[in-house]
Amino acid sequence: MSGELPSPIVNADSQPYWDAARDDRLVLQKCSGCGTVRFFPRYLCTECGSEKVEWVDSAGRGTVHSFTIVHRAAFPEFQERTPYVVALIDLEDGPRMMTNILGDDALDISIGDAVEVCFEARGSDGAKVPQFRRARS
Repeated sequence: MSGELPSPIVNADSQPYWDAARDDRLVLQKCSGCGTVRFFPRYLCTECGSEKVEWVDSAGRGTVHSFTIVHRAAFPEFQERTPYVVALIDLEDGPRMMTNILGDDALDISIGDAVEVCFEARGSDGAKVPQFRRARS
């Protein structure tokens, strides 16, 4: 692949998430008020509105809730990767996460398949993006 994929856009709410990804760790926000585990990172709890949050390590496992296979990339950087899989993953930790499915068998994915986190290098600054692959049995 000749085109380099873009680095993630980091803000104050997501900085700990992206820092952990650089270390091959998937972390999620947990509300200190009501205990809700959430994804994607944000300032307020979607359940109780609390600003109090802690970061917890995710098991990095889940199942495919839904997916689509992209044949026409929206951005030129991704065109050489087509076809690729975009999926909604129900994490064992509770939240649902949108991601890509990677691996030689990615296009064989089915709803309900078990998946596990993996990390894809992005950009030239050492950034990594949590992605998923079919779980090894």
